[in-house]
Amino acid sequence: MPEQTQKWWKLDLECKPDFEMAMKRIYAWYNQEIIDRPPIRFTAHNVDFAEAKTSKDRTWNSLKDRWFDAEFQVDYFIESLGNQTFYAETFPVFWPNLGPEVYSAFHGSKLVYQEVTSYSVPLVVTWEDVSRIRLDMTNEYFRKIDEMTRIALDKCPERFMVGYTDLHPGVDCAAAWRDPQELCMDLIMEPDRARSLIELACSGFQTVYDYFDNLLKSHRQLSVTWMGIPSFGKMHIPSCDFAAMISRNHFEEFCLPVIEREIKPMTHNVFHVDGKGVAKNLDRLLELPEINAIQWVQGMGMDMPILQWIPLIKEVQNAGKSVVVDLQLSELEEFIENVKPEGIMLCITADRSIQPGIIKRVEKW
Repeated sequence: MPEQTQKWWKLDLECKPDFEMAMKRIYAWYNQEIIDRPPIRFTAHNVDFAEAKTSKDRTWNSLKDRWFDAEFQVDYFIESLGNQTFYAETFPVFWPNLGPEVYSAFHGSKLVYQEVTSYSVPLVVTWEDVSRIRLDMTNEYFRKIDEMTRIALDKCPERFMVGYTDLHPGVDCAAAWRDPQELCMDLIMEPDRARSLIELACSGFQTVYDYFDNLLKSHRQLSVTWMGIPSFGKMHIPSCDFAAMISRNHFEEFCLPVIEREIKPMTHNVFHVDGKGVAKNLDRLLELPEINAIQWVQGMGMDMPILQWIPLIKEVQNAGKSVVVDLQLSELEEFIENVKPEGIMLCITADRSIQPGIIKRVEKW
């Protein structure tokens, strides 16, 4: 949907009184433009997975039971809001979460739960197992995500936004079904079977996405998920973490075609580039007109600090795309000195008491 014809609406949120202006900055950012300053999100990458959700008042028989306690998940989020005001382009968003491979579980995979994440048990041990894969919108995983969404929608008015769950179709889903190492071998030894499995992993995506998008829009919610960047249209975070394990040629053959189909129906796409292994394909991703922005995940250890990745960030900007950058507060001054502000969204971890000062500094960029 062209942005100029999109309908906008206001959310009256007690903890986000500047919602309308924040959205104007987000939309300018989608187009590598600036109204008064680049957008800032005071949240660290993967902050939702930093620690386990626990309760003094509730106990569960298993980790799965805790994850599946929909009422607790929503109430825990509401409690975390407290009386805080959300500064800059940080939005209060609850998104239902059963782990990053839940889309594969909608098709029959079993999820194993840990304290702060879950993983999918490979479903395709032999190729005959492919016949077991089908999208089931009545299975326990889909119904639980649906339940969490509806509970949150009941409790959210004037308090917070509700988003959709983390969806990974395509090659990453096929890798979850098959096992990543097995799929790597399949691309060489069984390319036709691998291609068919990847196609199957794409077939139900739009149905799932539209189901939750329609549910959220019927309650006047925006399109938003774990990255916390909303859209009045359809916002999506495409990814292909599996690309780190394969060659550029295999990325071109097996990954790029399904990524192109996945992003076409969306209004806004922010591609999740998880480290330099995926970034070796950045040039091809930047050629896709439907991708508005890149989320650059630099990694830890030797991949820090962010300043070493300034050439990559400039490459994204020069391609006419925006970029999400996780930044340490100590890196802010040098980053500002070396990078132009157009198309930059800063994600900074900082105590709430100093956030207004950071905003004032970025206004002078």
